[in-house]
Amino acid sequence: MTARSYLYVPGNAPDKLAKAAGRGADALIVDLEDAVPHSGKIAARAAVADWLSNLASSGGRPPGGPEIWVRINPGEAGHADADAIARAAEGRALAGLCVAKTESAKEIENLAKLLDAIETRSRLAPGAVALTPLLESAAALFAAPAIARAPRVVRLQLGEADLAADLGVRPGPEARELLWARSQVVAASAAAAITPPVSPVSVEIRDLDAFRESTHALARLGFLGRACVHPAQIPVVHEVFTPSSELLAAAREVLARYQDALTAGSAVCLDAHGRLVDEAVVRSARRVVELAG
Repeated sequence: MTARSYLYVPGNAPDKLAKAAGRGADALIVDLEDAVPHSGKIAARAAVADWLSNLASSGGRPPGGPEIWVRINPGEAGHADADAIARAAEGRALAGLCVAKTESAKEIENLAKLLDAIETRSRLAPGAVALTPLLESAAALFAAPAIARAPRVVRLQLGEADLAADLGVRPGPEARELLWARSQVVAASAAAAITPPVSPVSVEIRDLDAFRESTHALARLGFLGRACVHPAQIPVVHEVFTPSSELLAAAREVLARYQDALTAGSAVCLDAHGRLVDEAVVRSARRVVELAG
């Protein structure tokens, strides 16, 4: 099942890291970038590498446990992060790397080459480490289609705080000022045939009704799942991105009716309410079933 919730965990907070797997998120993003002060980045990198090495030694991600991603720094520091993290995880404890402040496809291509060399040298499975670039600037937005097609990229994520600062916009309660940016990332992902992007974070951790409303809005735009900054947000994200039993049953019925139509030699049929079903409707139904796992 595609992860719905991604909980950020500071890489320099071993107490939080030790508890993170039990918070209920589908995935963790262990942060070596914004959450870690410059003076502590080397120590945090070493600490996270040790944590991953211990996980790898015990067999990697436990059954039912969250996916583990690590957000690395941009540039040369990020390459050092990637080298230490990928080798420590041994291809078993790490789903991939979130690449902070990605600006171009070339940056991802260079990182992918580094990972190719690490995997060859360490005898890891080729392509074991996936990449999720974070787009946090105007330049990144315009490069989104190329970044989405870069090697190892499986999803995109939008970093809206940095993006808003770069654009000079002040998002209102409904963030309409960022609508084009959000849609650009969704469209770039669809064009590259990768998983829909992860919804951006929200600092709203007390008014969960407002958080729920914004999450529904992002889901309607085509995002899938959401990055979380607090465990209280996780149940809301799961609620929004888990199909209801009624929706799942309807999707399965559409798929069954469509298959019957194909068997009978037709590429269209009617659903239970008499509405036309074609391949476009079927694609949406398939996504519902896939999301339900």
